Amino acid sequence: MTVEDPTDPKDLVRRGYDALSWHYRADDADDGAYGPWLATLRERLPAGARVLDLGCGCGIPVARSLADAGYAVTGVDFSQVQLERARRLVPTARFVLADATEVAFPTAAFDAIVCLYVLFHLPLHEQPVLLGRIAGWLRPGGWLLATVAERTWTGTEDGWLGGPAPMWWSHAGVATYRDWIHRAGLELAGEELVPDGYGSGSHPLLWARRPQTSGVATRPSDGWSN
Repeated sequence: MTVEDPTDPKDLVRRGYDALSWHYRADDADDGAYGPWLATLRERLPAGARVLDLGCGCGIPVARSLADAGYAVTGVDFSQVQLERARRLVPTARFVLADATEVAFPTAAFDAIVCLYVLFHLPLHEQPVLLGRIAGWLRPGGWLLATVAERTWTGTEDGWLGGPAPMWWSHAGVATYRDWIHRAGLELAGEELVPDGYGSGSHPLLWARRPQTSGVATRPSDGWSN
C-alpha cells in the first residue's frame, strides 16, 4: 500500500488524476490530435511490435489505437483510477500500476515507447534519469515519441480542467529536453509544436530513435518485472 505524502508533488499528480480521470478523457473519446502522431508511429513499426505507453492514463487513445492495430502494448501509470479504466477499455493490452521512474523492464524490450504529457509531471531531477532508462528499454532502431515543455516553469494549478483537484507540473525548456535526449544516447529525428488540447498552450512533440547497432538485434525474453 502506497503511503501518500501531501508535500510530494508526485502524490499531488497521482491524486489529481484519480480525481480528474473523466474530466481529462471520456471513455468514448476519439483519437483527436493524437491521430496523426499514432498513424505515423504505426507506419514506422513492424507487425507485432512491442510498444510501451508510459503514463498511459485510461488507455485512450494511445494504448487502444496501438492494441487495435495488433501491437503488443504495455501501459504504465500510477493512478489507480486511470489503470482500472485502462484495463476495462483496452482489454487486449497489459497494464502495470507503477511509478514510471520505478518500473523495471528488460533491456531492449520495446520497439517503441510513447511518453505523452508525462515527463513534466515529474520533478526535474527525475526527468533525465527516466529518459536514460527509456533509451535502455528501446531496441536498436526503436522509436521514442514524447511531448515536452517549451519553456521553463514549475507550479500548481487549482481546479484544473474545472475539476475538484489541483495539478502540478515542472517544465524544463525544450533545449534542455533535446540535450537530455542526446545524453541518453538517442538521436532526435523530428520535432513539431502541437497544441495541448485544452486551449492553454502548446508543447514540442519530439521523435527520437535509438541508433542501430551492427549485427542483428535479438528479441528480449518475456522476463518482465515491476
